[in-house]
This record gives sequence, structure tokens and C-alpha cells, in this order.
Amino acid sequence: MDQDTATLRRFNRTYTQRIGALDESFLGTGRPLGVTRLLFEIGYDGATVRELRDRLDLDSGYLTRLLRRLGDDGLVDVHPDPADRRRRVATLTPAGRNAWRDLDDRSEELARAIVGPLTTRQRERLTEALSTADLLVRAATVHLREVSPTDPVAREAVGRYFAELGRRFPRGFDPGEPDHAGTFLLATSDGEPVAFGGVQHLSDETGEIKRMWVADDWRGAGLGARMLRELEALAARLGHTRVVLDTNGTLLEAIAMYDRAGYTAIERYNDNPYAEHWFAKELTAPR
Repeated sequence: MDQDTATLRRFNRTYTQRIGALDESFLGTGRPLGVTRLLFEIGYDGATVRELRDRLDLDSGYLTRLLRRLGDDGLVDVHPDPADRRRRVATLTPAGRNAWRDLDDRSEELARAIVGPLTTRQRERLTEALSTADLLVRAATVHLREVSPTDPVAREAVGRYFAELGRRFPRGFDPGEPDHAGTFLLATSDGEPVAFGGVQHLSDETGEIKRMWVADDWRGAGLGARMLRELEALAARLGHTRVVLDTNGTLLEAIAMYDRAGYTAIERYNDNPYAEHWFAKELTAPR
């Protein structure tokens, strides 16, 4: 499969996975989009019900109804996980595997029909546009929640944040002893961490935004600005009227974002050895 077709299929799958269920038949399969995207997500390897709920960001009751419909159609079997019987696993039946292959073939056929008449330059432009649209659609459907800093996915996000600082700082980065103080937000897509950050209490008036991170392949979609707004809102809900933060001079994109968000430079307020710039912002009332 060529790169243009692969890009189009990825974009097509993005819409299949993330846009709400429709009542009409999807790709002529006779099944609505909600059922079809669930069938596609279960895939050949199967998945736990919790994984499906997290990946598709579906209400538990709605997901149960979709699984029941696929089960009634003989396409999916839901059973206890042999490794942990408290969990349920959804797997495709032989008929379900045939339906999955048919869906995959129909998607590729549609992609080829759209891409085929285009010139090389038009295909290049389409690939670029689809990549941008794919990123923006994914960013709009990110799942954001408050988490404990000891949550496994939160730990993964922090580890990736520290690793990035180690790559970018001229003298590397040593996180020292783990500090779990604060309230943290985690953004996920398909169950994977894509952004993270927290608010630490400094005083009744002031909260500090800490460990704000966005995955490399999610930059350019506005997710960093969204996380910053959400962390400011979190600080306001915690009773703070002001937020502060620090950053290193190598993180030019972060400094530019803080400037656009209305932060002003202030004097050093901490002893962070990696900090070279310090910022503050007055908060509005909690929303």
C-alpha cells in the first residue's frame, strides 16, 4: 500500500474511531458507525472492555450496548480475561474476523478511489492536509482527567517529560528524588499519554504549574495551550488567585506560549538549578 493511501486510510480511521455514532450504514456494511468503529478497534488481537472504553472515550452503558449488538450478530465474544477474571475481554469470532477484513478492504478501496485521479503534487498536498487534520481531530478528542502522580500512565508521562529535558538541556537533567506533591492532570488518546501537568501549592494565593509536558508528535495542534488553560483553571478551583512557573532558556516554544497566554516575567522565586526564566499570571474566578 502506497504512502498516500496509507495516510488517507489513517485519516478515515481517525474519523471512524473518534466521531460520534451515526444511524446510517457505514461504508455500505449495513452497520452504523458506532458499531463499526468498535469492531475495528477490537481488531484481530482483541482488547479488554476497559481498554476499549478508554480508547474510544465511550460511556460504559453505551459500550455495553454496542458489544451486545456485535455479540447478537455473532461477530464478537465477550468473556473473562484468563489472566485476571475481574476483567472482561472482547475478541472477534471467525465471522467477526471476516467482517473486519471486509471493512478494511472497503476502506482501502475508498481511499484508492479518492487518491487515484490526483496528480503527484495534489497527492502531496492532500497528504500534508490530512496529516494536519488528523492531528487536529485527535487533539479535539483527547481525554483529560485528574490523576494521582502514582498512576501508571501518569508515571509514564513524567518519565517521558524527564527524558525530553535530558535530551534538550545542554548539561542533561537529573530529576532527583520524586516529588508527588500537587494535583495533576493527564491527557490521553487511545489510552496513551499525550500531555501532562500539575499544580503545586505554594501559598493560599499562589499555585505553581509543574511538569507540563506535551508529546513530540502532538505539538502544533494547540494541545499545549489547552493544557495550560486547564491547569490555570485547576489552580483557580483549588483557591489560588495567581500562578507561577519556571522554565529553561532552551525551551523557546514554551516561553513563547507563556507570553501569548499573558504571563509576565518575574524575579527568581525558587532554587531550581535548571530554571532560567520565571513567570506569573493573575487568575480570573474559577470557571
